[in-house]
Amino acid sequence: MTNEAAIGIFDSGVGGLTVARAVLNVLPREEIRYVGDTAHTPYGEKDLQTVRGYSLSIMDSLVDSGVKMLVIACNTASCAVLDEARIRYQEQQGIPVVEVVQPAVEHAVTRSRNGKIGVIGTRATIESGVYQRKLSGMGAEVFTQACPRFVEFAEEGITASQELFDVTEEYLTPLKEAGVDTLVLGCTHYPLLEGPISYFMGENVSLISSSSAVARKVYGELVEEKMLRPFGAQKADHQFICTETKESFIALASRIMGANFNGIKEEEITK
Repeated sequence: MTNEAAIGIFDSGVGGLTVARAVLNVLPREEIRYVGDTAHTPYGEKDLQTVRGYSLSIMDSLVDSGVKMLVIACNTASCAVLDEARIRYQEQQGIPVVEVVQPAVEHAVTRSRNGKIGVIGTRATIESGVYQRKLSGMGAEVFTQACPRFVEFAEEGITASQELFDVTEEYLTPLKEAGVDTLVLGCTHYPLLEGPISYFMGENVSLISSSSAVARKVYGELVEEKMLRPFGAQKADHQFICTETKESFIALASRIMGANFNGIKEEEITK
């Protein structure tokens, strides 16, 4: 493993590309190796033990490819496997592991004015209680809502439709009525739906995306560990891998990653 090695990022599908894009915004010279487990998306409707198995298979594959850092760009996977991942890769192999929950929690607490924080996520993420425990432990009053259909809309690239607006109203009305002034988008797919979410919640509610918070964490880790890609290194050769090719993934990846997207490769990683 060298400083020129790629940063390994994975998610159940296209949502984690919002994290990859944010990382390249602050670290444009770094190389990304991204895995979207499109064969098993969404993770949020599966039990955490199943998600654990998928996640470890992907991270093992990324480590075998020589990445210098692992980014778990999926809230459900973070809930399922974070502690084990830090022992398995960070403590035993010296590969830093960054996840999406804690950076978002810290950002939300600093942004909230009235201490009422809403969290939306997949069913598995909300039922795990991880956000509730972390936010309550920092003095916040927490209101949660599982939004399983948001992943479906995001994966299909649907960001404006009457059906989406109706579902948004159904999911978010309880949080709006609770008076939250900060809303954590507890799934990396949800920033793709920031338009309808922000429109419904109103301009006085701050939306907290884990993407930008994670990018700052990645930046800090690489600086502290002296692992930044050196000046003069060969041009980054980003890799985007799917466990099952889907045209919607290709279209969204091109939109999110822009000129950094150079096509996808299909690999059977998870079983």
